[in-house]
Amino acid sequence: MAGRVVLAIGGLFALIEALYILLILFGANPVNSFFSFVKSLAEPLALFFPGLIPIDNYDVAVLVNYGLAGLFWLLVAGVVARIVF
Repeated sequence: MAGRVVLAIGGLFALIEALYILLILFGANPVNSFFSFVKSLAEPLALFFPGLIPIDNYDVAVLVNYGLAGLFWLLVAGVVARIVF
């Protein structure tokens, strides 16, 4: 049971990162309240990943850096869930 909760939380964190990536790539309005809400969740969850790999193209940089953060959360959740089981 606890392992599933850990996996669900990690999946939720990765989903937030993916949603932020999609909003950026599809050109969402940055002053929109939904965009601001998702951004306020995604940026702290990205930890140290934004700026880790310097890329000149902003869209590609968001895709790579926040994508790595999403993968990180999935990996951490999987490892912690294995330990809990």
